[in-house]
Amino acid sequence: MIILFDLDGTLIDSTEAILECFHKAFDFYNYPHPSDEAIKALIGHPLDVMFARLGVEEDKVWDFVTVYKENYREISTKKTSLLPHAREAVELAASFAELGIVTTKTGKYSRILMEHFGLMDYFKVLIGREHVEHPKPHAEPILKALEVFENFDKDDVWMIGDTELDLISADAAGVNSIAVLSGYGTKKELEQFTNVIFSDAYAAIKWLKGRDLSQS
Repeated sequence: MIILFDLDGTLIDSTEAILECFHKAFDFYNYPHPSDEAIKALIGHPLDVMFARLGVEEDKVWDFVTVYKENYREISTKKTSLLPHAREAVELAASFAELGIVTTKTGKYSRILMEHFGLMDYFKVLIGREHVEHPKPHAEPILKALEVFENFDKDDVWMIGDTELDLISADAAGVNSIAVLSGYGTKKELEQFTNVIFSDAYAAIKWLKGRDLSQS
């Protein structure tokens, strides 16, 4: 079995760091600030898409992204925490499956975060924004992650995420998906794309382990 995890809202809570970096970018360019709720509603999308939807003109979006990343590099490990039971979820998953991370966050900083939490060694691959041309909800990030695994059936691949982007990406890539309610997507939004929904990643992994045992 192969299990692919999203990060924000699935394994980690970096809301504080994300909000602070968005506001610093808007401060830097003296732009009107969006509300925290407006920012949080877009978490999961690439940064350039988020800034554009928050009112930044297309020709200035990447300037905002640059300022965001400069600040994020400084505070990410200090202002990000593992979600409750995320460590247990990863450890349990690694006992019966091969693991990967598929995120829209910058892969470089995602790896630093997971190393900071002592979890990176559990994962065979980490695909971030800079590793693909088309981020989630496109299939490319999941398909690229799967390139490092051998001899698997797509029926045995599961993508776990907290937003519709994860679920749409999984469907496009032809793999299974599980939604979790520990992040930014609501149950009403998520159940449009999957009927497999759990409170958090640990509950999802316990369910997957039960399936694995029943099929072995």
